[in-house]
Amino acid sequence: MNGARWLVQALLAEGVDTLFGYPGGAIMPFYDALHGSSLKHVLVRHEQGAAFAANGYARASGHVGVCVATSGPGASNLVTGIADAMLDSVPMVCITGQVGTPLMGTDAFQELDVFGMTMPIVKHNFLPRSVDDLPDIVAEAFRLAREGRPGPVLIDLPKDVQNADASHLPAHAPAKVDATPGASDAALHAALAQLALAQKPVIYAGGGIALGDAVDAFRAFVDATQIPTVSTLKALGALPHAHPLNMGMLGMHGNRAANLAVHECDLLFVVGARFDDRATGKLAEFAPNARVVHLDIDACEIGKLRIADAPVEGDLTISLQRMLAASAAHLHGRHGVARHAWRDACLHAKQIAAPRYDAPGDSVYAPSLLRRLSELAPAAIVSCDVGQHQMWVAQHWRFDHPRNHLTSGALGAMGFGLPAAIGAQMVKPDAQVICVSGDGSFLMNVQELATVARYRLPVKIVLLDNQALGMVRQWQELFFERRYSEIDLSDNPDFCALALAFGLQTMKVDRADDVEAALQALMAAPGPMLLHVAIDQTANVWPLVPPNRNNSEMLDADEATTLERIALPTMPQVPASTTQTSALSLPLSS
Repeated sequence: MNGARWLVQALLAEGVDTLFGYPGGAIMPFYDALHGSSLKHVLVRHEQGAAFAANGYARASGHVGVCVATSGPGASNLVTGIADAMLDSVPMVCITGQVGTPLMGTDAFQELDVFGMTMPIVKHNFLPRSVDDLPDIVAEAFRLAREGRPGPVLIDLPKDVQNADASHLPAHAPAKVDATPGASDAALHAALAQLALAQKPVIYAGGGIALGDAVDAFRAFVDATQIPTVSTLKALGALPHAHPLNMGMLGMHGNRAANLAVHECDLLFVVGARFDDRATGKLAEFAPNARVVHLDIDACEIGKLRIADAPVEGDLTISLQRMLAASAAHLHGRHGVARHAWRDACLHAKQIAAPRYDAPGDSVYAPSLLRRLSELAPAAIVSCDVGQHQMWVAQHWRFDHPRNHLTSGALGAMGFGLPAAIGAQMVKPDAQVICVSGDGSFLMNVQELATVARYRLPVKIVLLDNQALGMVRQWQELFFERRYSEIDLSDNPDFCALALAFGLQTMKVDRADDVEAALQALMAAPGPMLLHVAIDQTANVWPLVPPNRNNSEMLDADEATTLERIALPTMPQVPASTTQTSALSLPLSS
């Protein structure tokens, strides 16, 4: 029993069943210990693929994803996937080999300061110097990854620690994950006071709803309050797509009605969101007339970018459930007629702003294709890369749960889609997993087609090919006077031939009339398949909020035209002097 074998048993004790990695010299004792164990190791073809696959595994399931790499380039190749997990709060434990402790600091072969290199992009990292450190380090690594606001933790494991005698170590016992406390009574009273006084409230839903397993509590709260709700990119599906109060995504490429409702509201009820710049546009003019109630598990997010009139720190489920115990008068407010008029106006605006799918011409219209595919695969887990196709998926896919939407939100990492889909398919073997990618993103981790083929994963890949870096091209068209610099991908390979070389079924579609048959064939394919979709290079994502503009100033397909605001009722603002929480008596029993 050496350190590496003890670590394998510890991973099993932590409930790990699958890990993603690539072997090398400094991590070889661990790979020797894996031999014959019940842990399923997925051999990717690049360490970045391992990190993104573990990332997708964690996003789709809520469990801790685990990836493994050797020292030096193996560890540095994990960095992008670790950073993505940190910025999107994804629970991961990353294990890297390191040169033996006597060689550390000597510029030994494949030695890097992985501890220092990853410090800014992890919740915590560890560098054990002795095999006796392993029990505490492994337990703490998994506890930190899971607890509170989740995130990645790294263990940089020297080779001599892996080889050291561990027969005296106790069997691993996972550390208890302390429950996050609920918010204080005073905070909940203040939040409900703001809610009771609002005439034009909007709920602003963020990714913390899924991270905190608060989807059910959130839906119950929306149903009880009947407040129009907007979502960030990571919150899509927190309300089912067809829910009448679901206004859609807000932000740079958000739904017009969602953006305009936020701009006109008098209360922004924020649940697990962080006021990201892509969601807020020009921050100084974001929800300019609104007071803010901000619920979040992370105190650092509350007041970071927008001062909260009612900060509510704590577990989202507990906070929402306790507020639901309040009387209807507090949930529905003191201005019932005005609030009903506001809700009706928002829903009317949503109807007016609904996207159209009757694009003229014979070429494939990507939004229409994606909307139709979402109808054919309503329960699919969709993994996106980054670019125009990512925004089209967010706008037009009909998500019913946020864990079905895997996307690199804060980091915006191209190359995420295919390996994340692999991770999702591994943890959800019976689910339909679809990767939507663009021609630029796809080639960044195209080698993982070998992983799909090796493990016979039935991942379906929809490759939207405009022979350009589409989002960069769109910005150069709109904001750089059409000076197209280094966005031409007209020398792309034959993607169908490439996929065939890896053993996948393929099909190509370039005409709108052929889309339905192609999608039907894609979904009927028994194994993995790539659908290569040729689209117009000049197609843009609309609407769009220009840089340094507020979200009410969206542009449509005519870049010179600013959309007029959809008419929403004008209502008097609630005077600040009337927001007295002491006047309320609320049944906030836990």
